Amino acid sequence: MSKPDTLETRQPVRRLDALVIGMGFGGMYALHRTRGMGLDVLGIEAGDDVGGTWYWNRYPGARCDVMSIDYSYSFSDEIQQEWTWSEQFSAQPEILSYARFVADKLDLKRDIRFETRATRVAYDDDACLWRVETDRGDRFEATYLLMATGPLSVPKPIDIPGADMFKGELHLSGKYPHRPVDLSGKRVAVIGTGSSGIQIVPVVAEQADHLYVFQRTPSFTLPMRNRPLDAAYVAHIKQHYPGLRAAARYSLTGGSRPMSSRPLFSIPPAEREELLEEAWAYGGLRFLGLFSDLLTNAEANEVVAEFVRGKIAEVVEDPDTARRLTPQGYPIFARRPCLDSGYYEAFNRDNVTLMDCLEDPITAFTETGIRTATREVAVDVVIAATGYDALTGAMLSIDITGKNGRSLKEKWADGGRSYLGLAMEGFPNLFIIAGANGPSALANFILLNEQNVDWICDCIDHLRTNGLRAIEADGAAEDRWMRKVTELGARSLYPTANTWYTGANVPGKPRTFPVYIGGLGRYREICTDAATDGYAGFHIV
Repeated sequence: MSKPDTLETRQPVRRLDALVIGMGFGGMYALHRTRGMGLDVLGIEAGDDVGGTWYWNRYPGARCDVMSIDYSYSFSDEIQQEWTWSEQFSAQPEILSYARFVADKLDLKRDIRFETRATRVAYDDDACLWRVETDRGDRFEATYLLMATGPLSVPKPIDIPGADMFKGELHLSGKYPHRPVDLSGKRVAVIGTGSSGIQIVPVVAEQADHLYVFQRTPSFTLPMRNRPLDAAYVAHIKQHYPGLRAAARYSLTGGSRPMSSRPLFSIPPAEREELLEEAWAYGGLRFLGLFSDLLTNAEANEVVAEFVRGKIAEVVEDPDTARRLTPQGYPIFARRPCLDSGYYEAFNRDNVTLMDCLEDPITAFTETGIRTATREVAVDVVIAATGYDALTGAMLSIDITGKNGRSLKEKWADGGRSYLGLAMEGFPNLFIIAGANGPSALANFILLNEQNVDWICDCIDHLRTNGLRAIEADGAAEDRWMRKVTELGARSLYPTANTWYTGANVPGKPRTFPVYIGGLGRYREICTDAATDGYAGFHIV
């Protein structure tokens, strides 16, 4: 029987200037910046190392779909020059090694408490500070609370009856074991064919005796065509990093991918076809930059979607399998764009079977495998790539209470809302890094993290320099911002798809599209303007 929580058993309170929750790339930079300001700051992290999503996602084939020269810190030229990426699209082990390299370079770990999860966060109105409790019994008081919990850090639980009955190995892709999992000679099932499942399938197909791919919604995926980075190219990039980074910060997505200003139907059909073929042959996300109206004009979108459907039919040898792999009924790229390394080719292998859950849905786990409406499939290992409670799930997993006892769950009952994705009315001195209502999943997360952290730290410096106690979003400004986010989103095709962007993948979650689609560059300008205008849209005391 556990001891009652008494004054004698509770941990003493540690008083801090700032507490950073989460030690992915956003949290690491926030810890570095706040510490450099002379603040007494601590970072806490649920895992036992830095890296955030790249600490947890160790599934077979895990790889970033943003080019490595973009998906890396820009704040330190020393770090840029010392670190060398080996591939155009980096694999999870290399990205985690990079995070560890940065943490060691900046000596961050001395101010991080690992294997520590915030469980309760409450604002003290009178003392004007945040009281934080953790699953290890820690108690903190902090003037400033920086939430770096990430948009994709809470995997959905397996929503299939009988999972506890299954006697084989069952792994979530987002919480994959931190040890080798031997799949050789085994019957393996992969459930889910979003970004993670699409990366998992080609790798597991080469290891398993037989692979069953349970597809719930067919996804559009493009060939990554990853390649090593040669020394001359790396040297060239390092020489020109200042200019490349400056351009990326004010681009639409925060990267160096080319973006066209030409709408699709302004280009003759033969030239369009040539551009599409070149993009398919080159690989990566070049498709996203080919035409300016790809995600605003449904007819233009369908031209590109039909091109990719044709490629599926070319690659997959069995016509019926190709038909079932072909997405229909939603715009291409309205769901998160996927990049693969031989996904469609994997279905040409004799040891890979596509299980179409639209035609034959999963009904339950059994002791020995998975039961569908028409059959039972015996397997030894199941990898569930079933997605995330994205954008808002991580913060809502913590019991957060703001001013006057109002909970975050109450505030976000109809969906995540904030001002600029950075702060909320009713939650003073709580700052969100890469929050749902900024560019979020549509931008290069590392550059977005840097911009958010720099803005937050400049704001904290403003408060401290001027003897001000607290800042929170003004309710009217928050409403205006959310209307802007919603109106911009409604002009696009994004809200038309059932996806984690809109919360449609989580039963009971409010259906919204909370992401600002105006681009990282314009977002930076809006945030800068608010600060230079005396923090317009904020209430400061």
